[in-house]
Order: sequence, then structure tokens, then C-alpha cells
Amino acid sequence: MLRTAAVNGITTTYEDTGEAAGETILLVHGHPFDHTMWAPQAAALAAAGHRVLVPDLRGYGATRVVPGTTRLETFAADLAALLDHLGVTQRIVLGGLSMGGQIAMECARRFPERLRALVLADTFAHAETPEGRRARNAMADRLLREGMGGYTEEVLDKMIAPRTITGRPAVAEHVRRMMLGAPPEGAAAALRGRAERPDYTETLARLAVPALVAVGRDDTYTPVSDAEFLRDRIPDARLAVVEDAAHLPNLEQPDVFNAALTAFLAALPERVG
Repeated sequence: MLRTAAVNGITTTYEDTGEAAGETILLVHGHPFDHTMWAPQAAALAAAGHRVLVPDLRGYGATRVVPGTTRLETFAADLAALLDHLGVTQRIVLGGLSMGGQIAMECARRFPERLRALVLADTFAHAETPEGRRARNAMADRLLREGMGGYTEEVLDKMIAPRTITGRPAVAEHVRRMMLGAPPEGAAAALRGRAERPDYTETLARLAVPALVAVGRDDTYTPVSDAEFLRDRIPDARLAVVEDAAHLPNLEQPDVFNAALTAFLAALPERVG
């Protein structure tokens, strides 16, 4: 059931499923998606006895749209405020995909004491290049001018592998529906914010909790080499490469992705207190 909370000056929508007896797991979606991109993981993790929080980020899904520029630190502050609102005091497992992974890294930079483990899927740590900044700002202008339709059809076969589009049409339709449903003002604000993101390499080197790095074998946005970079910079990290998947392996190969995530959770040190 979708819930709402007034946090950090906006109304945030989120789902809160499962039991508090297990891990508390917060999953952060990518651009331009919403909380439903984590549906296969939320269902599996809740069934395994964990508490799973999956919000719609500021400007996406049913959460309030704030035009302009939304920096990664703003997203991180929203997530911290949501945890405070829900009274979550134990350390959490924080996971994010693509932009969500960069938000997770920003959370690790801002409040590492709240983290028990980190899951980084199909993401990368480097700051944006000058060319990348221009491209993100140009795309933001385009989304405001044209809406999400043309962009969605142009990049769908990069978000998910072509074999997924033909072989799993329900997954393709889910991805298309999320992208078309993203508010252009929110998506544009996030693009402008990501254009100004810092480099998280040093944050990763200081990470004091275990991390799972996952990536689709056929991801061209964040290829396996980017995942290997993360794995090599984090002191305690394992890498899972998901075959027959591109930028959204959690949706394209949910059983494989869930197996890697479940094994990672099972290997975490016993909680103290």
C-alpha cells in the first residue's frame, strides 16, 4: 500500500512492507523511474522477513515535484528525513540503482553511521565531465520542451536489453510505463542536479560496511568496468554480474538479482543490539 509522509518540506510517497525483525532495507530507484522498479525485490525481501522501504524520490512517481535543480544531497536529505519520520534508528541496508546508486553514495558520504551495508547496482562513482554536464542540461531542456515520449522510445533498448523487450514484453511495458509517467519537471531537475555531482571515489575508499556491487552484463550506460571500479575501491565488496541484462538487471533477471542480494544479506555480520 502506498503511503505518504511530510518530510523535508515535501510530501513523499513510499511503500513500507515486511517485518522489523529482519534487516531494514531502503531501496532507491533510478531515473526516470519510480518505486515500482523494485517490486520483485520488495516482494522477495519482505517474504524473507525483512522490512523494505521503497520511496518515490522527489519529482518522481507520486512524490511532490519541485522544479529547478535537485541535487543528490537533497535526495539524501529526503531519505534521512523519511527514516526519521518512520522512527528507524537501527542501521539500514541501503541500495540504489543508477542515479539511486549515486544517491546511496551521497548518503554514505553524509551519514555513514546509519548504514549497515550498501548495494550499488548499475552505477558509477565519478563526477560528471564537462561534456556530460552539457548533455544532461540539454536533455533536461528537451524533457521540459517535449515531454518524456521521444526520450523513452529512444533509450528503452539501453535501459533493458533488446532480448528482454522481445522475450519479456511485460517487463518492457513496465519500464516504458514508468518512464512515460515520470513528471518532466522532476526528471529535468534531477538531471541538472546530477550534472553537478561530486566524485565519490574517496567516499567508497572510506566505506566501513560491506557492499554488493551488481551490474547487467550488457549495460552500456554503466558497463562492467564501472562496477569493477567500485568493487576495487570499496574495502569489503563483492561483485555480481547478471547475464542477459542491461541497465535494469533487477527487473530483467529478478531471480538472479534476488539470489545475489539474498546471499549478500545472509553473509552480513550479526547485528549487535
